[in-house]
Amino acid sequence: MGYLWIKAFHVIAVISWMAGMLYLPRLFVYHCESQTGSIQSETFKIMERRLLKAIMNPAMILSWVLGIILIWQGGWISSGWLHAKLAFVLALSGVHGFLARCVKDFAADRNVRPAKFYRMLNEIPTVLMIGIVIFVIVKPF
Repeated sequence: MGYLWIKAFHVIAVISWMAGMLYLPRLFVYHCESQTGSIQSETFKIMERRLLKAIMNPAMILSWVLGIILIWQGGWISSGWLHAKLAFVLALSGVHGFLARCVKDFAADRNVRPAKFYRMLNEIPTVLMIGIVIFVIVKPF
């Protein structure tokens, strides 16, 4: 029964993390279109910082911690699908780190990338999420 509770909270944490991973690049798109120093730009800075610090970072940490517990309790460590999933989760964590860097750049008015860059970047978490879900549900190897 404990395993199922951990799994449920893991899924909740992952959903929260993914919501932020999909929303933050969209905020960057809108932020690019606002004038530096404007009220709108300053509002985006607050929204981006709060999303990252209050939702995304805790959700990512909780996803990792609960996921490691599930691996250990479920005896999945030697499963091929898990190794593939972890590779995708590591990539997702790398994208998270990049987005955190972007938040700092926007906060310091140092962003040099156009809105189109962030529109394209927004697709990467989606592709990684699709792979992760397929590995977990289908367990192809």
